[in-house]
Amino acid sequence: MQNLIKMVGADSLRAAVHTQKKATKLTNQGVEVVKADYLNVETLVAAFKNTDVLVYIPSKTYSMLQRITEFENTLSAMKQAHVNRIIFVSFYADQENNPFTMSAYYGYVPRRLASSGMKYAVMKNSLYADPLIPYLPELIERGNLIYPVGDQAMSFISQDDSAEAIANLAIKSELRDKGQLYTVTQSESYQMVRLGEIMISVTGKHIGYAPVTSKEFGQIYAAEGDGDELASMYRAGAMGLFDVVTADFKQITGHDPESMESFLKRKY
Repeated sequence: MQNLIKMVGADSLRAAVHTQKKATKLTNQGVEVVKADYLNVETLVAAFKNTDVLVYIPSKTYSMLQRITEFENTLSAMKQAHVNRIIFVSFYADQENNPFTMSAYYGYVPRRLASSGMKYAVMKNSLYADPLIPYLPELIERGNLIYPVGDQAMSFISQDDSAEAIANLAIKSELRDKGQLYTVTQSESYQMVRLGEIMISVTGKHIGYAPVTSKEFGQIYAAEGDGDELASMYRAGAMGLFDVVTADFKQITGHDPESMESFLKRKY
């Protein structure tokens, strides 16, 4: 949102949120904040009226049925509010053989949009680099990365870079409206040994690579409520499905994405 505020001004933006109190900063910046509930079509219709381009960010639920229902509600509300342009913020786990819990959802939405009559673009994020920052103390204590992906590489993007790409798509009609599909990644993907080496250079602490099994990974993080889902995601990584590297970010923004080393140094 901060990118869009800089590009078009706060008075041109509306943030549709589930909990308005959490958007106080946006309100203070002059952005119109309205309540929207993906499971309540009436709130969506009211939130979407007089909208030129809708940026749709899925909820965090791991319920496939709820995610699909939320998206179908959004399409219904868009039609009622006479909005026909949408940017879907997706994830690159959409391959037909991808075992990630939500893979079918990410495969479904682009196909649904293709048949919807909407003008749209889909921007698929690679793995967010940002969770690595709060994860570093645990990795330093363990002395190793433990992702169960073997010798397969995975690509990342920072949330700041993702937000910049979304903002550019929202304001540049030539980049959207024709069913364009983008995957935003850093300029290289990383095997875990190489990622550990970068972390060593940033932290000065030894971080090697000693992968656990997928089952063990799920058990380790079960208490956080998404152990099984994360394990399923890294099973996809172990199949080599997350090593995608593209120049889409540069195509959208005109410059290269921030490198992993630069990102970790800036945030750590």
